[in-house]
Amino acid sequence: MPFSHDMVYSLTTVVDLLNTSPAAGGGEGLTSVEDLRAFVGRRVISDVENLDDRDLAEVRELRDEFYKVFTAPDRETAVSLLNTLLGRTRITPSLAEHDGFSLHVHYFAPGASLAEHLAADCGVALAHVLVEDERDRLRTCAAPDCDHVFVDESRNRSRVYCDSRTCGNRMHVAAYRARRRA
Repeated sequence: MPFSHDMVYSLTTVVDLLNTSPAAGGGEGLTSVEDLRAFVGRRVISDVENLDDRDLAEVRELRDEFYKVFTAPDRETAVSLLNTLLGRTRITPSLAEHDGFSLHVHYFAPGASLAEHLAADCGVALAHVLVEDERDRLRTCAAPDCDHVFVDESRNRSRVYCDSRTCGNRMHVAAYRARRRA
């Protein structure tokens, strides 16, 4: 994948966020501020202080907007949706080095809320995917009982399951059993 480490990290963050959505085939993964704090900790999101119910509501709304971008039916729709999202975001690029990460670019403005932080950093990462004409790497799991999203980072763009150890293995075992029965 032609993206830098920090872009891949932001893309992984947006995927993790999207997979907390009921739209991704499970229940609501952000049911409380505690769940949101756990997400922030898991993704090592810097410069986030106190979180409250307002942050939770804003991040859920942002998550829904990102999901529409990620699953847009075509490039033009994805670009339009992302431009609308980025147009409402204060983007202030700055270089940062923290938490054991090497020098990288932050796009969120100082003092930004968690939702603004995610909109800026993850939005710019998605913008790079679109600019590099790599939209086909934004995928939904091919397992019939899974709607999780993922970014296909394989060289030949061949990944079809969100996780090869769970969905991929389950589908391969099912195919093997079906062949054995035939």
